[in-house]
Amino acid sequence: MSTSVDDYLTSLGKALPGPRRKKADLLAEARDHLTDATEAFEADGLDRTAAERAAVADFGELSDVVPAYREELSVAHSRNTAALLLGVMLLQPLIWQPGVWAWNQDVNGPSELSVILEQLVRWIGGATIAGAVIAVLATSFGQRYAVVRRHGTRATAVFAFTSAIVVSLGGVSMTFESSKTSGHLDVIPVSAFVVVPLLLVALKSLRLVRA
Repeated sequence: MSTSVDDYLTSLGKALPGPRRKKADLLAEARDHLTDATEAFEADGLDRTAAERAAVADFGELSDVVPAYREELSVAHSRNTAALLLGVMLLQPLIWQPGVWAWNQDVNGPSELSVILEQLVRWIGGATIAGAVIAVLATSFGQRYAVVRRHGTRATAVFAFTSAIVVSLGGVSMTFESSKTSGHLDVIPVSAFVVVPLLLVALKSLRLVRA
C-alpha cells in the first residue's frame, strides 16, 4: 500500500526529465528528507499517516518544488552533453590521422577540394573542442553565477547540436571527396566513429532543449 510520501515522490519523479542517475539521486535525497520530517512529526505526537502528510505539506507543493529540481537536472544533462561532445571531438585527430588507418590513405594524393575540407574541418574541430571545454567548465563550476544558470543550459544545447551537425557534415564531405581520389576512405568507419557518436550528441541536445 502506497503512502503519502510514496505518492508524492512518484508524482515528483514523473515531473522530472533528465539524466537517470542524477534524477535518482535527487529523489533519494527527497525521500530521506521526507523520512526525517515524518519521524520528527511522529515525535511530536502525530500518528504515522498524519506525520507523512505533514512532512509532504512541509516539503512543498509540486508546483513550487519541480522548477528547482528541473533546473538542477538540466544543468546535469547539459554537462553530460558537453562532456560527450568533448570526448567525441578529442578522438577525431586520431581517427583522421593520415597513414595510421588503411581506410584514410590517399594513395593518389589529396585533391584540392579535400585539402580545403580538411583545413576547414580542423578549424571547426578546434573551435568545437574549445567550446566544449568552456561548456563543461561552465556547467560544472559556473553555476554560482546567475547569468550561467539562466542561459548556460540552453546555450550548451544549441552549441552542441550545431557542432554535431556541422562536424558530421564535414566528415561525410571529406569521406566522399577522398573516395573519389583513393577509394580507401570508407563510409562505415566514418559513420561508426564520427557520425553516430555526434548523432547521439545531437539527440541529447534536442532532449535538453525540450526539457
